[in-house]
Amino acid sequence: MNNGFQRWSILLGVGFGIVVLDQITKALVMHTMHLHESIPVIAGFFNLTYIRNPGAAFGMFATTNSAFRLIFFAGTSIFALGLLGTIFYRMHPADVCGQLSVSAIFGGAIGNLLDRLQYGEVVDFLDFYVGGHHWPAFNVADSAITVGVVSLLILFAMDNKKEQPVPAVPTEEGTPNGIEKGTKHDL
Repeated sequence: MNNGFQRWSILLGVGFGIVVLDQITKALVMHTMHLHESIPVIAGFFNLTYIRNPGAAFGMFATTNSAFRLIFFAGTSIFALGLLGTIFYRMHPADVCGQLSVSAIFGGAIGNLLDRLQYGEVVDFLDFYVGGHHWPAFNVADSAITVGVVSLLILFAMDNKKEQPVPAVPTEEGTPNGIEKGTKHDL
């Protein structure tokens, strides 16, 4: 298989798969639950809770004007998708883990953008908690974005460790790493 085709098929396959899974799960929640209804799945830890988030992560911008939110979030999403496409394009063809990570973020961003364009807000339903302390509800798209970003950070950290320059160590002759003075390797 052509390397370029394989790379773009990863982006499209993973991204499209996440968008489809995200939109199907949201449609199921919207058609089987009432807004703010909560169904316990694991007592004291996890519920399916149907909410709509007009803001960003953790409800930021939730109280701003809806027209502003739509323009702001749509613009931010389109910018992020362009940036992700550029990052993906510049990745080494052998960096499959990086490509999968960017593809997950790409699919998640599209999933939430579709919600904003259709409903003016994002459908969330995964509700994790311990006692009375709830993590903000999220969805499949949010999960894909989070896993993709964390994976990329780990990959970047591992790459930076590999690429640390080896410091020059003086030898008995006083030149670094045994390089003789007067050669083309002269420091």
